[in-house]
Amino acid sequence: MKHIVRAFVVVLVITGVAATTQTSNASAKNKVVASRVSMLPVPMCAPNDPNACGMGTR
Repeated sequence: MKHIVRAFVVVLVITGVAATTQTSNASAKNKVVASRVSMLPVPMCAPNDPNACGMGTR
C-alpha cells in the first residue's frame, strides 16, 4: 500500500511539472487578443438605467 501511494505522488508531481512547463511556454508565445468587437462581452442593460438591471435593489 505504501508503494502505491508513493507511486501516485510521483505521478502527480511529474504531471504538475509537465503542466507548469506547458503553461509557461504557452503564455510566453500566445497572447489572447479580441480581434473583433463582436467577441467582446456586450452589456444587456441600458447604460443610463437607474436601477442597473435590478442590481441596485435587494
